[in-house]
Amino acid sequence: MMMTDKIPHAESVLKILEPLFPEPPQIALILGSGLGDFARRLRNSQRILTEDIPGYPHSTVPGHAGAIISGELAGKRLVCFQGRIHLYEGYPVETVVFPVQVAAALGAKILILTNASGGIHRNLEPGSLMLIEDQVDLQFRPRSIVGAKHASPLPITRERIYDEGSPYSLRLMEAAESAALRKKIKLHRGVLGALTGPSYETPAEVRMWMRLGVDAACMSTAAEAAEGARLGMEVLGISCITNRAAGLNDKPLDHAEVIVVANRVKKTFAKLLTEIMRMIENGED
Repeated sequence: MMMTDKIPHAESVLKILEPLFPEPPQIALILGSGLGDFARRLRNSQRILTEDIPGYPHSTVPGHAGAIISGELAGKRLVCFQGRIHLYEGYPVETVVFPVQVAAALGAKILILTNASGGIHRNLEPGSLMLIEDQVDLQFRPRSIVGAKHASPLPITRERIYDEGSPYSLRLMEAAESAALRKKIKLHRGVLGALTGPSYETPAEVRMWMRLGVDAACMSTAAEAAEGARLGMEVLGISCITNRAAGLNDKPLDHAEVIVVANRVKKTFAKLLTEIMRMIENGED
């Protein structure tokens, strides 16, 4: 198990989790709003509630169970985070990315991020799945100082944070598209936009996203993807489009609708994720 001094109070958390992982997990999976049921597919699973881990941040959002699960799927060892932490819950970014840091410390080399997002592109209707190829982060937070020990003031550098320009792995994107093709699942490619929340985006913000080339909007994922890439993990992101973004339909946005649509597509979502993991295991990507 990898230990690192870049994770605040991580040693006590890792000590509690260690019995669940006699061998290091190969894949870390963070499940977004309404997508937590996927964790039931894991074999030989063990589960611990995050509220039972001293020092671990608690998720307060409906649809985020707040559990860490070890198990196996498609021949891969997983650490699964059933629910995530959000900036809009009042947590600093260092806390939001803490699960990613824990996953890396446990030994996971691949990070799969999932979320519920609002569709902006005209082809992204509720129930669609979108492969995240890049992101526009407007959560207005520093993205390169997590875990760093800078003196004040911060030194100005032109550090290249991601090897591939984007935090998302081209290799894993190609694997995901191959998996979708094999299972005859329609998988769009698109750019994810991140706002802080908790309020939904306004119609004016959606028009701004359109001009920026953003295809779907969320309130999470961006910081996790950046931190996973910074830690050397391969990152894959998949958005479940649960609603049309503000101003693109005649209904007010509602988190209850997010959960309903996520539940409607969870079988397709699970089929795709399982096939992606199987292909990575067999080296077919």
